[in-house]
Amino acid sequence: MENGKNRLQQAQEDVEEVKVIMMDNLNKADERNGKLGELEDRADVLLAKSKAFEKTSVKVKQKKRWENKKMKVVFIGVGVVAAIIIIGLIIYAIVPS
Repeated sequence: MENGKNRLQQAQEDVEEVKVIMMDNLNKADERNGKLGELEDRADVLLAKSKAFEKTSVKVKQKKRWENKKMKVVFIGVGVVAAIIIIGLIIYAIVPS
């Protein structure tokens, strides 16, 4: 009979130990779940910021492209005017008055 009580008591102790381990595992799983929720929230915020950055960068790119085209037109215009002046001076110098 004593052996049966020892086995029962040992089984109850083992069950209690497993119960403590399972409760610890459940608590850890709840902590991980909370941390995953925080991580998802941070990822959503980061995604929103990245989309806003993308829109801003596209606008800046278009603005700089337009400024670059305007500068090219100005330089071409200055070059054409300078060429006309030089050609005019050459023609004026060649043609006898």
